[in-house]
Amino acid sequence: MAQGSGGGFGRRSLLQGAAAGSAALALPTLSCAAPAQARSGRPSADWGVQVGDVTTSSGLVWVRSDRPARMVVQTAATESFRRARSWRGPVIGPDTDFTGLTSLHGLPSGEQIHYRVLLADPDDPRRTGEPVSGTFRTAPTGRRTDLRFHWSGDLAGQGWGINPDRGGYRIYEDMRRRNPDFFLCSGDNIYADSPIPERVTLPDGRIWRNVTTEEKSKVAETLAEFRGAFRYNLLDDNLRRFNAQVPTITQWDDHEVHNNWYPGQLLDDDRYTEKDTDVLSARSLRAFSEYFPIRTLRPDGGGTSRSSEAGSGGGRVYRVVRHGPLLDVFVLDMRRYRNANSPGRQTDDPQGILGAEQLRWLKRELSRSQAVWKVIASDMPLGLIVPDGKTNFEAVAQGDPGAPLGRELQMAELLRHIKHDRITGTVWLTTDVHYTSAQHYAPERAAFKDFEPFWEFVSGPLNAGGFQALKLDGTFGPAQPFIKAPDRANTSPAESPQYFGEVDIDGGSGELTVRLRQEGGQVLFSKVLQPGRVGQ
Repeated sequence: MAQGSGGGFGRRSLLQGAAAGSAALALPTLSCAAPAQARSGRPSADWGVQVGDVTTSSGLVWVRSDRPARMVVQTAATESFRRARSWRGPVIGPDTDFTGLTSLHGLPSGEQIHYRVLLADPDDPRRTGEPVSGTFRTAPTGRRTDLRFHWSGDLAGQGWGINPDRGGYRIYEDMRRRNPDFFLCSGDNIYADSPIPERVTLPDGRIWRNVTTEEKSKVAETLAEFRGAFRYNLLDDNLRRFNAQVPTITQWDDHEVHNNWYPGQLLDDDRYTEKDTDVLSARSLRAFSEYFPIRTLRPDGGGTSRSSEAGSGGGRVYRVVRHGPLLDVFVLDMRRYRNANSPGRQTDDPQGILGAEQLRWLKRELSRSQAVWKVIASDMPLGLIVPDGKTNFEAVAQGDPGAPLGRELQMAELLRHIKHDRITGTVWLTTDVHYTSAQHYAPERAAFKDFEPFWEFVSGPLNAGGFQALKLDGTFGPAQPFIKAPDRANTSPAESPQYFGEVDIDGGSGELTVRLRQEGGQVLFSKVLQPGRVGQ
């Protein structure tokens, strides 16, 4: 699909990666409430709807049109839309790839909100397309209401895309049925550097078939190709149905651009004609901001809450989403502000993996938080040793179990701040490594001891290759009471389970329960944490 074209699902967009009958499983289906003749020439929202960054009184609604259109949102307390309230949104067009956002505010807290999006002809508001409906719950203002959310990451990775033989991204249906208040996607929403082939032969001789598109037939370099990569996942009906029911909190990681990228890097990858990751990441962030409802980003490339480190466009991904008195979610960006991947043995490293400004922001906001629980949504793990080549390291840990060095210095400063400022209820959630595990960090086991104990939970992938377990770095004293990982690299979703995590917070006791689940919903591990503690 050419850049600037609204487009639908034409022959150029959908290739023959699967037989026509099977591929249709993953295509959006529209209501037939109005005659086709009456709908002809009117805007259409084939890609579904999403809501993001929901609070006690607000939410951000997303839609994509097939042509220029005025976005209008209606909200009501019931599906009948009696006494509906209307929200006049923007005119959306090619400058945002025909995506649009409308901010809802002044909503009742702790309530189920029904909404529908209408797309109107900008020149004739009476000509509207078929409305697309969704629902979400606002966060409660009181502490007595139970809360549930899920997290995971890594979608369409290593060439494992939408397989109609398996029913597509069926893990989203597993999560939807559990009716969470929101979903935290911890990064790698797309694999911009991982084309989707028509078919892959599995080790046992079976054939994995993918729905494919033109943009996903190569690595993403142009803005149009990044946009197409984000659009690809929305071909899946499980994901669109999930988006219509479950609001999201979304962050990004390396595969939104390229494996293990960092600012200033020049790629050594023959598949690319554009090798400057600063150019590629700017294009990806633009598309990312167009395809997810995030308050600190705007689809036109501007930022609603601009940081001086964020540069001249795109705003920022890191933010705190306050979900009532029980929970604040601190969304990190370990990609845009990091220093170059290295052996990580520096004795002074103020930039680290977060950048100095983001670290100051995180310490300040954690200290200000009045929530019972403070989830730190980290796109990379703390104590798992993630290599980048033979000598460099990609995450925080670098394999030296002694005193903090390199990026560990920044984490040590953060953990020390949490202890000395008596910040209670911190829990780390992450993904990235393509398996599921639980790590407990404690000073009595650590080389660095000036911190209180805490838990880190890993879950994923959603639909990507599975990988072997990584080693632990002893600097912060991790122990690993649970791990489930395949025994070889890049096992397909047909061979290795996909994973998601579930967090329940009890409104009465304040207890937080983490469950690590696999595709189908089976619980693999659970841990109950008590509120009001600096360390667990």
